[in-house]
Amino acid sequence: MNILFLTLLDFSTIKTSGIYTDLMREFLKEEHNVYIISPTEKRKQQPTNIIDKGNYKILKLQIGNIQKTNFIEKGISTITLESQFLKGIKKYFSNVKFDLVIYSTPPITLQKAVAYVKFRDNAKAYLLLKDIFPQNAVDLGLLTTTGIKSVLYNYFRNKEKELYKLSDYIGCMSKANVDFLLTHNPGIPPEIVEICPNSIEPLTIKKDEKRIAEVKEKYNIPLDKTVFIYGGNLGKPQGIDFLMECLKANKENQHVYFIIAGSGTEFNKLKTFFKKENLKNAQLFAQLPKDDYESLANSCDVGLIFLDKRFTIPNFPSRLLSYMQASMPVIAATDNNTDLGKVIEKGDFGYWCQSGDLRAFNQHVELLCDTDMRKRMGENAKAYLNNNYTAKHSYEIIMRHF
Repeated sequence: MNILFLTLLDFSTIKTSGIYTDLMREFLKEEHNVYIISPTEKRKQQPTNIIDKGNYKILKLQIGNIQKTNFIEKGISTITLESQFLKGIKKYFSNVKFDLVIYSTPPITLQKAVAYVKFRDNAKAYLLLKDIFPQNAVDLGLLTTTGIKSVLYNYFRNKEKELYKLSDYIGCMSKANVDFLLTHNPGIPPEIVEICPNSIEPLTIKKDEKRIAEVKEKYNIPLDKTVFIYGGNLGKPQGIDFLMECLKANKENQHVYFIIAGSGTEFNKLKTFFKKENLKNAQLFAQLPKDDYESLANSCDVGLIFLDKRFTIPNFPSRLLSYMQASMPVIAATDNNTDLGKVIEKGDFGYWCQSGDLRAFNQHVELLCDTDMRKRMGENAKAYLNNNYTAKHSYEIIMRHF
């Protein structure tokens, strides 16, 4: 089969680890031909070009700036995406007949590009639903369903509906995502919606105590404390205010140490907080190179996940997978609508509390200071990952339709 994959993720090879690159490698293992459109933002000043790797090709398509820019530029760049993707397909893949087009949200604005391939080639269209927009923006107060901002909301909501209507199959991250989608979009046939979770090709990570000690010494992390790490995006969706409450509440805790590593719109807010509170048992890192971050993360003991308590949509952060891969138990502080906590507790590899429940969070921290508890839950995390969230699982879910 000829597979076309549309994504906003910027990569030049599928040898790197990630939920999409790992999935594409599964298609290559089964000898499919893979074509990928992976854009590069204008700020990088890289002209559009094709990377030909033989059995897969990546179209590096120059687009406007979407990440780390102002709301207006991001909006314009998002709206123009589909025309740019469509032009790229017509110019560079005009002689390829696709059997399957796979695309992920965000964004929801690739409808015209997907429709073109679907109807030109009689291809099937599979949506990997990783984000429910524009409702997530409404939850955070960035858009409204009434007033001046409702114009944008209605535009994007119509785009969302068109994309669902165009999709032959919709793969959701969890059961809660399936339920939310069908409840709020009654026109979608239930039989085309299924669970196709975030997944990776798990790596074997050996816990080398000597190497862990070296990494901790490099970053001035104490050897005699339980180290909790939050790594990833530091933006409004993460509910950074509660993260700061948790750090402040534990600043006198002699048994724990916190690592916060990442980037995003709330990074400077965190930086100011760290300076003001003069935390002795926590460090804040700007986004580290991938290898450095992985070495640091794999030397920690417990993974942290935070989501804003205002969310009505059920998010399921892919960050969970890297913690599980490293055999780390997890504490998740989220809204009530995600089923992330149910999954963690069902698999017995961590704890969940509602974002804002400081008492429950602190109780979970104390429980995971126990070495035997961490070891048992860490082993459960890796086993649950291998049994449920591998790229091979996702590949088989998609391909059983063909």
